[in-house]
Amino acid sequence: FRLALIQLHVSAVKSENLQRACGLVREASAKGAKVVVLPECFNSPYGTQYFKEYAEKIPGESTQKLSEVAKECSIYLIGGSIPEEDGGKLYNTCTVFGPDGAMLAKHRKVHLFDINVPGKIQFKESETLSPGHSFSMFDTPYCKVGLGICYDIRFAEMAQIYGQKGCQLLIYPGAFNLTTGPAHWELLQRGRAVDNQVYVATVSPARDEKASYVAWGHSTVVNPWGEVIAKAGAEETVVYTDIDLKKLAEIRQQIPILSQKRCDLYSVEMKK
Repeated sequence: FRLALIQLHVSAVKSENLQRACGLVREASAKGAKVVVLPECFNSPYGTQYFKEYAEKIPGESTQKLSEVAKECSIYLIGGSIPEEDGGKLYNTCTVFGPDGAMLAKHRKVHLFDINVPGKIQFKESETLSPGHSFSMFDTPYCKVGLGICYDIRFAEMAQIYGQKGCQLLIYPGAFNLTTGPAHWELLQRGRAVDNQVYVATVSPARDEKASYVAWGHSTVVNPWGEVIAKAGAEETVVYTDIDLKKLAEIRQQIPILSQKRCDLYSVEMKK
C-alpha cells in the first residue's frame, strides 16, 4: 500500500494550517496514498508558549476537518498531533481517522521532551503539557500500526511492545530540532526498524528558520532491513513510498529474531 508523509509548513494562523494540510491530504490521495500522515503540531507553532493558546478539545475544529477529509478521500489519516485541552490539562495528541471518518485512535505523547544540551538547546514540555498513559494501535486492511510522537521514538521498549502486539508499521510524527535532528533522527528510526523488523515512518514539519523552534525536517521511511527508502529535505513537500509487507515477512523469515528471543532470561511487557 502507498504511504504519504506530509511535511507541512506550519504558520501562526491555525485556519491556514488546516486548509493547507487538507489540500495536501487530497493531493496525496489523488496520487494513490491509502495511509496519509501529518506532522507533529501541524495546526500550531511548536513551543510551550503556544500550546495553551492553540489547544482544542477533541473532538473539535481541527479533528472535525481531519475526519471530513479522511472520509472524502476514503483513506486512513494520521493527524500528526495538536495541542489538546481536556479537564484543565494540556496534551500533545495524535488522532487517527478511517475511510468512513470515524476516529480509530487517540495517542497522547507518553514521554515529554524535557532536555538540556548546554549551549545548544534547552526545552521543557512538562512546563505546560501532561503525559499520556497508554499505547496506541489501530488496524487497517493492510497491517496493524503503532503510534508514538517525537520523543517517544527514543524509548525502545515502546516500539518493542508494538512489535510484540503485531504492528508492522510504526509512525512517529515528530519535530526534532537542529541539534538532535542531525545527530539522532535517522539513527533512531533505523534502530527501531532493525530491532523490531518493522517499517518506521517519521513526519516532521517543514523547516522555518524564522520560527522560535526550528524543526529539522527530513521526514523519513525506513524498512525492516534498516534502509532509508524515502526521505524529504527541509522544505514543504509530500513524500511517497510503497510499503511492501511481503519484504517484511521475508526479512523476519531470514533473520528470525522474534522467535529467538530468550524470554527465559528477559522480557519487556505492557503494564496497562
